[in-house]
Amino acid sequence: MNRPRQLAQEICNTLRREGHQAYLVGGCVRDILLGREPVDYDVATDATPHRVQTLFPRSLAVGAKFGVIIVLEDLEVNREAPAQVEVATFRSDVGYSDGRHPDRVIYASSPEEDVQRRDFTINALLLDPETNEVLDFVGGRADLSAGIIRAIGRPEQRFGEDKLRMLRAVRFAARFRYAIEAATLGAIFKLAPEIHQVSAERLRDELTKLLTEGAARRGFELLDETRLLPELLPEIAKMKGVEQPPQFHPEGDVWIHTLIMLEGLQPGVSSTLAWGVLLHDVGKPPTFKPPTGPNGRIRFDEHVEVGTRMAEEICKRYRFSNEDAAQVAALVANHLRFKDVPQMKPATLKRFIRLDRFAEHLELHRLDCSSSHGHLENYEFVSRFLAETPMEQVRPARLLTGEDLIALGYRPGPRFKAILEAVEEAQLNGTIETRENAVALVRGSFGSDLDRGR
Repeated sequence: MNRPRQLAQEICNTLRREGHQAYLVGGCVRDILLGREPVDYDVATDATPHRVQTLFPRSLAVGAKFGVIIVLEDLEVNREAPAQVEVATFRSDVGYSDGRHPDRVIYASSPEEDVQRRDFTINALLLDPETNEVLDFVGGRADLSAGIIRAIGRPEQRFGEDKLRMLRAVRFAARFRYAIEAATLGAIFKLAPEIHQVSAERLRDELTKLLTEGAARRGFELLDETRLLPELLPEIAKMKGVEQPPQFHPEGDVWIHTLIMLEGLQPGVSSTLAWGVLLHDVGKPPTFKPPTGPNGRIRFDEHVEVGTRMAEEICKRYRFSNEDAAQVAALVANHLRFKDVPQMKPATLKRFIRLDRFAEHLELHRLDCSSSHGHLENYEFVSRFLAETPMEQVRPARLLTGEDLIALGYRPGPRFKAILEAVEEAQLNGTIETRENAVALVRGSFGSDLDRGR
């Protein structure tokens, strides 16, 4: 038994010894029934938040006013990364003025009352930890068997309580390869324009899960089908119908190409690579130029530069961290450079592969080629170079520094940067190897009395 499951079991046992009801609930029960390893565990109980905190001193009252307490594993078990379990008191929610949190909660005495407030039937199952009996008050087991995502009760009411549930319906349907039940789907159609009421951070996190759980293509097809795509990412929706040169893209338009690449993303892929794949051709729709003349072809002049700016704007809109936004933009900005790697000078190639998280750039290129013309020669060229070239040749120790130039008699100034770059260029190209070689290069190329007033 893994540590989170063990902690959840111990919480249930303690609550029951103290005379309370306690069940595993939600996604963990769904995943157990599907034979999947749950990511986390939740417990539902009739004990009040105050009572839970009294019984479990190592706890956090992060959502106490909504009946939720986080119980932490004992420090002696794991001091650095203790497991944690969310313990929620049975309740009914009243009003959702902000479209996310209930205006007030009324504690309930039974699990049957509690599950009515949850989002989807497959997420409203309870598991008795003593008997392994499943409690199902909303038809969740039948929907699991049938492969259906169904909102509990009235779909419009469930989505009205939290608009993010519309996006979660898409993610669950994609992840499990399920269908969205008709009334639930209809409610998403109707309420899709209201998705903007959800904070940018929550939308970003949900979209990132959609991209990284191993079902990104199906997820974006469903975003399109549910009319959420033009609301969330109109730049991606505009890819549909944008034709590409068939000699390079026999697979079809920009939308189809992007979907095929998304299909290649494995579960657990880094979020920045996933977003880079999604956005790498985002600049094509606004730069599309039809063929002109008898030998003309479709062109997307400057689509990389335009796409990089668009990616930066999307990352800003969804409040990415500066680090992640920079990496996503870099993936877009550099994705076409692989076509030039066989002709690159050694110094240029080495600087290229020194890009931060270069493995993501290389994987995006592989997916790009595999999803279009299928030619992987440049991917294999770079892979061989990485395998055969010692890192000390890619990132060699500097032969000269600014202090060395001063010691040689040069006056500090704006040309120092150009001198040092010239030394590094020669070093990376293999034309110089020693400090003496570097000094001779500087003397020969920049003179012996640079910046001495001459």
